[in-house]
Amino acid sequence: MNKTRLMPILIVIAIGIVLAGLILLLDKPSADTAETAAGDASGIAGENQLDTGPRGGKLFADNGFGLELTIFEKGVPPQFRIYLYENGKPLPPAAAKVSIALTRLGAPVQLIKFAPEADYLLGDQVVEEPHSFDLAIAAERNGQTFRWGSSQVEARLEMTDEMLKTMGVEIQMAGPAMIKSTLKLPGEIVFNPDRIVQVVPRLPGVVAEVNFEPGQMVKKGDVLAVIESQMLADLHSQYMAAQKRLSLARTVYQREKQLWEEKISAKQDYLAAELVLNEAQIAVDLAAEKLKALGVRPEPGLPAKELTRYEVRAPISGLIITRTVALGAALKEDITIFTVADMSTVWTAVTVYPKDLSIVRVGQKALIKATAFDVEGEGVVTYITTLIGGQTRTATARVILDNKDGRWHPGMFVNIELVSDEIEVPVAVSAQAIQTFRDWTVVFGRYGGYLEARPLELGRSDGKMVEVLKGLAAGERYASGNSFAIKADIDKAGASHDH
Repeated sequence: MNKTRLMPILIVIAIGIVLAGLILLLDKPSADTAETAAGDASGIAGENQLDTGPRGGKLFADNGFGLELTIFEKGVPPQFRIYLYENGKPLPPAAAKVSIALTRLGAPVQLIKFAPEADYLLGDQVVEEPHSFDLAIAAERNGQTFRWGSSQVEARLEMTDEMLKTMGVEIQMAGPAMIKSTLKLPGEIVFNPDRIVQVVPRLPGVVAEVNFEPGQMVKKGDVLAVIESQMLADLHSQYMAAQKRLSLARTVYQREKQLWEEKISAKQDYLAAELVLNEAQIAVDLAAEKLKALGVRPEPGLPAKELTRYEVRAPISGLIITRTVALGAALKEDITIFTVADMSTVWTAVTVYPKDLSIVRVGQKALIKATAFDVEGEGVVTYITTLIGGQTRTATARVILDNKDGRWHPGMFVNIELVSDEIEVPVAVSAQAIQTFRDWTVVFGRYGGYLEARPLELGRSDGKMVEVLKGLAAGERYASGNSFAIKADIDKAGASHDH
């Protein structure tokens, strides 16, 4: 061909290229539009993804008809939005009918229907977290039916039972439980003042022996100290003299009785001897009681060196709290030389704030836990003060604890849990199964060989079990025990969340 004949053909080709470029520029979404779409919607990632739509969602297309599926969750609960297209051009939302069957692990199929809203189709149900599911999409347009499938996995981990056992993870089942609402209050272990004894010598004298120190345990009857007392010697002397007079009076009485019976002496002499005998017996009894009142056993044949020895004995078994006596000290009879506390029971002094006074009541069960040691015990509230302290502005409740094993020591700080209410809830999980995952409170449900996060709405808790209001049904299995290890493994796996 000559140049004249080729020129028109080249001009037509050039014009076609220019028009094609203009069409592409006109069809391309602006930067602002793309940015807005990215901020308003999250895509649905999955298998057989054909393309990403202009609003950042997953684009499904067949025979010129297509739809873009997004999850919108800006300021509202997550919901599906669908945008319709034909040959790349937007269609009005009423141009097709769409429904989605959504399937999750361990849950029934969720059928979602769509209705026109503005320029999109809006799903009629919330798309709960996590966004881990299989989708079956059905669309009807001009009498023709289109079907697509898609899958998305999030916060899921595959793990065998043997692996879970090795990690220390236990599988439990959610179900009904008795939740005990508790009130936690601070307190302190104190001596039982009803079982504290002040030991006084009851006789003046000089300390000859001291056998125990503060902090030592003693048994009832142990000799705490020995005092040399002149008064005790006088009492012993009075007792022994009364014994001798009684012996003499008994002899005289026996003789006068015999003489009177033989008609040798007058009855008056016999009666006088009987009177003297009775008086002597009374004197002996009185002297003996004086010694017994001091804890001394009357013994008529004591050697002289024992007459002044006075043994101060422990009146009860317990712990020596204080000692104010020393060797060689001169004591008065009314001074406290030892304080002994019976440690078989102790009191818990519970601090009760004014706002809690209506909850605390006598007879209420209480669990006592030491703050610094692994010690706990149970008791009941036996007393509550009616007045609020002037400085602390708190009241005090009392819980008596058994302490025969010596676990509780006065001065220990404790936490007290009072059971304020008991209620049975339909669904509860173990408190140790609860984990924080992203911004959710979750347990990890067990479904076949998989574990998947289940965000929960929780209710009441007693520290051992937690009520589940939403997110897990009775009968579903979940991971407890070392469930933190599952969270760590899912984080390592980098389970996706498209936002």
